[in-house]
Amino acid sequence: MFLIESEQQISAEYKRQGYVIRPVADLEALSWIRKQFVLLIQSALGSVPENDPEVLLNQIHKRVTISDLNTFRLKIIRGINAIENFRAMYFRVARPYLETIVGNELAMQLRVNLSIQFPGDDSSLLPIHADTWSGDSPFEVVVWLPLVDCYGTKAMYLLPPEPAERLSQEFKQRAGSSSEELYQAIAHQVQWLNVKYGEVLIFNQGLPHGNRVNTEIETRWSMNCRFKGVFTPYGDKKIGEFFEPITLRVASQVGMAYSLPKTL
Repeated sequence: MFLIESEQQISAEYKRQGYVIRPVADLEALSWIRKQFVLLIQSALGSVPENDPEVLLNQIHKRVTISDLNTFRLKIIRGINAIENFRAMYFRVARPYLETIVGNELAMQLRVNLSIQFPGDDSSLLPIHADTWSGDSPFEVVVWLPLVDCYGTKAMYLLPPEPAERLSQEFKQRAGSSSEELYQAIAHQVQWLNVKYGEVLIFNQGLPHGNRVNTEIETRWSMNCRFKGVFTPYGDKKIGEFFEPITLRVASQVGMAYSLPKTL
């Protein structure tokens, strides 16, 4: 392969670990994104005073009850996905890393997802899973972007490639196991991914991952969005329904529109 040294390094790291964590590629875009969240929170909660975004986000559990959390989260999700250029800004924070890991003709998920996990809350858990188990394409990657420092149980965990391959080989034997039983079987092998505000995580969604009860004293805010090569195979989530091309190159556009001249 004709990759330059920096491309070889990040590629090898992604293949070995199943993820990479890097400083965001565009701090201006990240600041703009977090500002939109502050504005949406102020709109949703009414009389929220102007606050340090770090404090507002980390301590949001003091303003929203667990019973109201899902309604609040859905309101914020609808808000961010209604903002013009939000997805373009999201792409900017990870663009050079995506172009190295995935390619420069990309399809992006139509909606950005949001996770808000209060301290001690067991209602917002994501049991261990791999997205490919439910029909996602193995050619997809997830761009996971925190709005606050995520560490310990305030973060997410991932099962690295080698133990994930062993689990895959044993999967038939574990038929009938609950997600909790499955997690307990591999808990000693999972890796907790500490990602600070100002960093972005790109991971292989074909590897088992999830979260647990947040035992830290702060709330987790993280977004996730899937990307893949436009011309790589799609799973159950199709182009036009779940993905849309965002960086289709002109030669591809011309080629897709081309038809041979008629001879008869």
